[in-house]
Amino acid sequence: MNTTSAQNIKPTIVLVHGAFAESSSWNGVLTQLNEKGYPTVAVANPLRSVKSDADYVASVLKSIEGPTVLVGHSYGGAVITNVVGNENVKALVYVAAFAPDAGETAVELSGRYPGSTLGPALAPPVATPDGGNDLYIQQDKFHAQFAADVPAAAAQLMASTQRPITEAALNEASGTPAWQSIPSWFIYGDRDLNIPAAALAFMAERANSKETVVVSGASHVVMVSHPDAVARLIEHAVTAE
Repeated sequence: MNTTSAQNIKPTIVLVHGAFAESSSWNGVLTQLNEKGYPTVAVANPLRSVKSDADYVASVLKSIEGPTVLVGHSYGGAVITNVVGNENVKALVYVAAFAPDAGETAVELSGRYPGSTLGPALAPPVATPDGGNDLYIQQDKFHAQFAADVPAAAAQLMASTQRPITEAALNEASGTPAWQSIPSWFIYGDRDLNIPAAALAFMAERANSKETVVVSGASHVVMVSHPDAVARLIEHAVTAE
């Protein structure tokens, strides 16, 4: 995944999707960034465990020359938080995303404040060959739970193509947070039913967010429903001095 010298004029923007989503969830954002000449990579997040997923993203970063900006959605925020020790990462952008401190889990953070209705929306766990469980959102509840401000037909496509996350990953303790040493930016919707807005506000403040954008009426998939706002914030992170 080598980039050319011309591309290295601008940092490569690496986007990491979260649970119950996939790389195409970034398409609206990618369209805007690509039109402005930013090199971009939407990583296929394995969604297996915080550490192994972070290690996988770190391996992708090693294949990219020059500076990078890491963008994470939802659980993808926990992943980019655990990508530490890469001097080429210049900024972190959290899109309706977890920004855990050491020892914290996604489950604990989402339940710390009232408002998450994800639990009742989950389908019965699917047993995996290694003895674990994969989690999905019930398709008939996906639109209201995950993507309420997205047209119904688009939300159904997202429901049908959702990627499962392991139950263990959502309960895995985070490591030393990258946001302690790398500047961060945050954007989320005030009608997020997966991660309560109060929890997102708490994490943004704790991480000393350089800029926090709250999109009125936006669901958990703010990058799908408001790609312009997300792309704009990413640009702010890319161009910050």
